[in-house]
Amino acid sequence: MTDLADRYGTSRRGLRPAVVVAGVLGAVFLAWLAWSAWSFSTPEVRSELVGYEVVSEHEATAKVDIRISDPEVRGACTVRAFAADHTVVGELPFAVPGPDDVDRDGGLMEISIRTERRATSVGELGCTTPDQVRPR
Repeated sequence: MTDLADRYGTSRRGLRPAVVVAGVLGAVFLAWLAWSAWSFSTPEVRSELVGYEVVSEHEATAKVDIRISDPEVRGACTVRAFAADHTVVGELPFAVPGPDDVDRDGGLMEISIRTERRATSVGELGCTTPDQVRPR
């Protein structure tokens, strides 16, 4: 009789370390993915354009709702005014209000934008902080 190992071969033991390494790398990737999703879904500052009004040939006002996750956060927001041909005719960066200016969550701010000619619409670019470089 022949030995089964001679007849069918031995099991490959070299595959086990590769499976362990792949599992560890997969776990690290999933941890990074969870951290990344959490950090991008909870910004320090976020803003939303509530409304705007074109006041005159050289001025528009925007109402921006600003939400702050930490009252000590400092940052900047930007609003832009656009003409009928979609060119930017005014842009105004302004500071994120501090804890003494508004309540803990932020609040509604009315911003006046000077324009070089008549604006037809206003849009908000978003807010940034030193730790949040992508405008939100």
